[in-house]
Amino acid sequence: MPAAPKRSDPKRSNGQRSATGSHRAPNTIPLESWLEAAKNRPTTVLGTLVVAGLLITAVPLSQPSTNSPGALTTAAVQAAASAQAAQAAQRNKATDAGGGEQQSDDSPEQPPAGATAKPTPQATATGKPAEYNPSRAVPAGAGPGSSLLTTGTQQVALTFDDGPDPELTPKILAMLAQYQIKATFCLVGTQAQKHPELVRDIVAAGHTLCNHTFSHDLTIGKKSAAKIRADLAKTNQAIRAAVPDAQIPFFRAPGGNFSDKLVKVAYADGMSSLYWEVDPRDWEHTEGETDAAHIKRVIATVKKQTKPGAIILSHDFNQPDTIKAYEELIPWLAENFELGVPTGTGETPVTPASPATPTPATPSPSESTSPPDPDTTPTTAPSLAPSAAATTS
Repeated sequence: MPAAPKRSDPKRSNGQRSATGSHRAPNTIPLESWLEAAKNRPTTVLGTLVVAGLLITAVPLSQPSTNSPGALTTAAVQAAASAQAAQAAQRNKATDAGGGEQQSDDSPEQPPAGATAKPTPQATATGKPAEYNPSRAVPAGAGPGSSLLTTGTQQVALTFDDGPDPELTPKILAMLAQYQIKATFCLVGTQAQKHPELVRDIVAAGHTLCNHTFSHDLTIGKKSAAKIRADLAKTNQAIRAAVPDAQIPFFRAPGGNFSDKLVKVAYADGMSSLYWEVDPRDWEHTEGETDAAHIKRVIATVKKQTKPGAIILSHDFNQPDTIKAYEELIPWLAENFELGVPTGTGETPVTPASPATPTPATPSPSESTSPPDPDTTPTTAPSLAPSAAATTS
């Protein structure tokens, strides 16, 4: 059986490339175009040929020797250019010394003689430029890495992580407004970018902001100081894209995974690291636990563990049960405690909010029957270690 014939390429059926089109060299004119031009414009073509002949005569086709007139002319031109460059450098040097003309835009700016170059100012929690200061001593805190475990006052602080959430954040804001309570919102940078209007709502309501990394990085404490700074700066930038002069006095590591280096870097940028004393684990949904049981557990944990000065961890992102739990918790907290925000130890002092009610910070009788837990009761010099089970925030 004879072999099947090969399929021909319609673009190359004659085995030859076209003399014109994309196959010719770029910026050249095919011979057919020259012939057509000679017919229509003979004078123009003749003039072009004359000019081309003069150029061929004037420009040597071979490389001239070093003693040829062309080589001597080239050397003279190069020497003149070098002399002009040297004179220009001398003029610039004299001008700089006399404080005259400024340097050109394409040359790097140099500091005056004897001066020390300063680092680029960084944005701080106040929104004002200030130099990054890694030598700032972090005040001792009782949380991991010397983070803040309590508010530093008798006030109890509500903190909500991982938002803003377009469905749940407005609900918690409405409840807080009803009882005139100020809380702290630990914002994730990606969420702030998606919902800048909610960032504005939080600030407009008088709540406090907290940096919670750009993408909820659970391992940020293990990274280099430069990468930590870059993440924190990117997060603050995302927040301030919505509210340009927003104060961000706090930082919270996702999962509470603080390290000494992380706390130090955050504090050098003007942010105190915020841990917690009460964790109802509202983010945890155990197998077989119904929504009703989950809500009941969150309420019971907060009521049992909260005492004056406590920082309570909760979430306003993707946790509808948390919002339902706070429908009962907020009235109870407002009745039994002074509520506000942590005092803070960053560049921006945080003024605690006025208490919702003048009642003393005393738990209700129904919740004060159990003895205090010695592992969580703060002392004058607290040395409380974080719970090993608290891994998500």
